[in-house]
Amino acid sequence: MDAANETSEGATFTLLGLTTSPGQRRPLFVLFLVLYLAGILGNGLIVAVIRASPTLHAPMYFLLAHLSFADLCFTSVTVPKLLANLSHDRSISLAGCLTQMYFFFALGVTDSCLLAAMAYDHYVAIRHPLHYATRMSRAVCTALVGTAWLMSRVHSLLHILLMAHLSFCASHQVPHFFCDHQPLLRLSCSDSSHIQLLVFTEGAAVVVTPFLLILASCGAITAAVLQLPSATGKLRAVSTCGSHPAMVGLFYRTVIAVYFQPMSREAERGRVASVMYTVVTPMLNPVIYSLRNRDVQGVLRALFTRQRISAGDS
Repeated sequence: MDAANETSEGATFTLLGLTTSPGQRRPLFVLFLVLYLAGILGNGLIVAVIRASPTLHAPMYFLLAHLSFADLCFTSVTVPKLLANLSHDRSISLAGCLTQMYFFFALGVTDSCLLAAMAYDHYVAIRHPLHYATRMSRAVCTALVGTAWLMSRVHSLLHILLMAHLSFCASHQVPHFFCDHQPLLRLSCSDSSHIQLLVFTEGAAVVVTPFLLILASCGAITAAVLQLPSATGKLRAVSTCGSHPAMVGLFYRTVIAVYFQPMSREAERGRVASVMYTVVTPMLNPVIYSLRNRDVQGVLRALFTRQRISAGDS
């Protein structure tokens, strides 16, 4: 066992990536580079616009700014290493692997909690509009966001501390494009039953609880919308929060497909599903939540018009 521990401490893993075909590497590199840059630019633009504009300091945009920042960081944890992997740099140290896993878990849970906070914001806006200012005050929003960031760090740290004690004395080839707990558990020669139990209990609670809160909010919002007397009111309510269930469904469907499955399931499906929530969802969030929003569009038009006028004067 001591030899195994020594091997694990200085272990270097090989990430097998998405494909082993040399002919597919360049097209995939270009595709993921474009998706990554689009996600970074979109989320970065949303954060900058919300922070710069006094008209976008409402609770909804405060939560959106944090979601965009979390998505910006979340996709940056995995995609740069994926691009390096497609450029033939497949190695990663154990320390690098655990560091990547820590930020991946933390930011993923942060995303989940922020989506729940946004669902609550929509619920209050539609079910209790007269009390919205007090129920979604800056103190409440700060508490919701602070809880999301803090809880996700504690959750991630707990998992990483347990993973750090595993020994890897067999193959060091990880059948994935980033370090995730299930591929590493398959390679470990230590008893990992306690970690698997943690994943399906504490991990499930951290993921499923926000999902259930979102479903409850959507149910209450649907009931409230159906009770509205006018078609205009129903249309306004649907436009306010209609895109949220679609993105929540995409995010949680892929997360559940990857993590709440038997470890013997085919790894190829897990890699494809992982692409959806590590690359595609962070890229789509700015478009779905913000860039289609009239207030955000108005601020962006004003900023670009002001820049054109300034450039013309100079």
